[in-house]
Amino acid sequence: MADLVFGCTGATAERYAATPTLAFALTITESSGVPVHAIALRCQIRIEPQRRRYSAAEARRLHDLFGDTSRWADSVKPIQLAMVTTMVPSFSALTEIELQVPCTYDLEVASARYLQALDDGTIPLLMLFSGTVFVAQGNGYAVELVPWSAEASFRMPVSVWQDVVDLHFPGSAWLRVSRETLDELSAFKSEHALPTWDATLTALLAHARPADVVPEVTEP
Repeated sequence: MADLVFGCTGATAERYAATPTLAFALTITESSGVPVHAIALRCQIRIEPQRRRYSAAEARRLHDLFGDTSRWADSVKPIQLAMVTTMVPSFSALTEIELQVPCTYDLEVASARYLQALDDGTIPLLMLFSGTVFVAQGNGYAVELVPWSAEASFRMPVSVWQDVVDLHFPGSAWLRVSRETLDELSAFKSEHALPTWDATLTALLAHARPADVVPEVTEP
């Protein structure tokens, strides 16, 4: 029976992907000496936000996810990042593969909202592995399961996520709105002859802010 140990040694932004994609460097070690013909591998990736510290600015941005910091001991829970599959080719003893993970920048999704709130440091990830292992046996192959206990922890630098976003949305952000909201924004944009959507949102924010109150100066 194959004895597999999984590890993650790095992460980069995939520069040539059509959508935002993370590329993780995985190592798989087989310690029993059994030749592995292939692995149909599944990987569930979770963010473990309770395993890092946050600045005051980050805590403010995370308020809508976790609530007030006084409740974080109860409200901060793992966040699902992705579930991906890949095929691992034949190897003996040790192999290294690249696991590509498509990501969303939809800020209504909890993982994107969390990642966007971070300024620096690392992102604690837990990778949970499962799948089917095909091992060489005589003139044929035996089929085994990746044990449910197979997992790996990795601290991904926040800068890697920022690189992923900047490759696809340089200097900008992405928001999803309903068609009705878009129709109203379009009407406001046209009515005020605003050149861009950014200018439209800026104008609306300026209109929504209360006027600055100028304090009275009393003559001595």
